[in-house]
Amino acid sequence: MEWHNGDYIISTDRDRIDVETVHRYLSAESYWALGIPLHVLIRSIEHALCFGLYKGGKQAGFARVITDYATFGYLADVFVLEPHRGQGLSKWMMSVIRDHPDLQGFRRWMLATRDAHELYAKFGFTPLNTPDRLMEVLDRDVYSVVE
Repeated sequence: MEWHNGDYIISTDRDRIDVETVHRYLSAESYWALGIPLHVLIRSIEHALCFGLYKGGKQAGFARVITDYATFGYLADVFVLEPHRGQGLSKWMMSVIRDHPDLQGFRRWMLATRDAHELYAKFGFTPLNTPDRLMEVLDRDVYSVVE
């Protein structure tokens, strides 16, 4: 699927993703995926519904939803590259994601963020209602293992 907004395009076509650009951002600039190996990123793209943001055919942003397409969606790896920020593109990307026809009727959406609460609140995300019910296994050093 594809959406247009001025000079920008959002596409769910995985073949359009500039994996090197996405990897460079996530592995070196993001706080949540620092050091992610390329092969891990590629596998994550293969197993998610991905949204690439493009200008002039070049990667300008990215997001992906990990989902069963029926009840649950986890929003991950959302970013807009620095030269494209301040134009409302993250809001547009979130609108496209939340309105995507294959992502409707979920019982639960989740995400994790350190600093974008205000953005996500505009799309219905709130702090956990019952955080005591959720559990996790977290390995902060998983990407530091030499392969």
